[in-house]
Amino acid sequence: MSVLLSGLIVGILFGFALQRGRFCMNSAIRDTILLNDTTLLKAVITAVLVGMVGFATMAAFGLIKISPTPFFWGANLVGGFIFGIGMVLAGGCASGITYRVGEGMVGALAALIGLAISATLTAMGFLKPIKDYLQSSTKVMVGESNPTLANIFGLPYFSVALAVVIIVLFIWFIIAYNNPPAPKSKDSLAVRIFRKGWGWLAAGIVVGLINMLAFYASTQAGRSYPLAITSGWLTITKMGMGVPETKMGWDAWMVIGIVLGALIAALIAGEFKFRFPGWGMLAQTFVGGLLMGFGAVTSAGCNVTHILSGLPQLGIGSLVGTISIVLGAWFMAYIIFVRPQKA
Repeated sequence: MSVLLSGLIVGILFGFALQRGRFCMNSAIRDTILLNDTTLLKAVITAVLVGMVGFATMAAFGLIKISPTPFFWGANLVGGFIFGIGMVLAGGCASGITYRVGEGMVGALAALIGLAISATLTAMGFLKPIKDYLQSSTKVMVGESNPTLANIFGLPYFSVALAVVIIVLFIWFIIAYNNPPAPKSKDSLAVRIFRKGWGWLAAGIVVGLINMLAFYASTQAGRSYPLAITSGWLTITKMGMGVPETKMGWDAWMVIGIVLGALIAALIAGEFKFRFPGWGMLAQTFVGGLLMGFGAVTSAGCNVTHILSGLPQLGIGSLVGTISIVLGAWFMAYIIFVRPQKA
């Protein structure tokens, strides 16, 4: 029990960091096309790079085993694209709607309910044949392993991961070389942690470190994968339905922890408030959640599974899933935001 409860602890830390850093990958992806703002995107990239270095180091010392998601190109493409569309309609990614429930946002709760329902129907309901066909007919393996950027070339994961980090940091340095440094805050450390919103660098580093902790803690629990969202809500939904042999696993405890952690952070910062978006927006967020649930289960991962946890493992399935999520989000952002403005 104590090992499984480590998922709750990791979730609380993750929820706290998400809320204080306003860390939502839907906003990060959407804002690049709507506002030409890459602030949140930089936080996401930082978290991925920190996770990549951490995973490589822990794997080298035998603390974890790299376990990328499967690569089924058809399922990754279709599921990821639909998930990206859904998260724009829902107003948040899987982690975003989860932590915003802890802030009292009713629209996020509607999206989360939609995600849980659709994920269940895709995993074991009438949508399952579609998911099974897309996965089974397009699956690609490297021997008996799921493909990564390392094993498709027969190279050590540690070496390839560090090479990717160095290349990305070099490109980042060149692009950002002439940017002025951010002004330093005069607030105390406690105020900056608990009362003020975190900057992108702090948020990215903290989320990356929590992802490392998640990988190790879940490995000790017999799960062997870092942060994920949809699988936890799927388990909780099955428990509520009384599906035989369903038990609260590490990831289920973790998603509960995310809500609790965000609630704690919002209460401390004075940001908790029940907010009802109106019935029309409530319907939109619910539909967005439905699309997210189908996309996540079909693609074998939501944005957290693929972007935060899969990319640092260099998984090809997560790489394709990430690209599809981004394209789906940009497509829907253009349809509902950019095109009306042009008209």
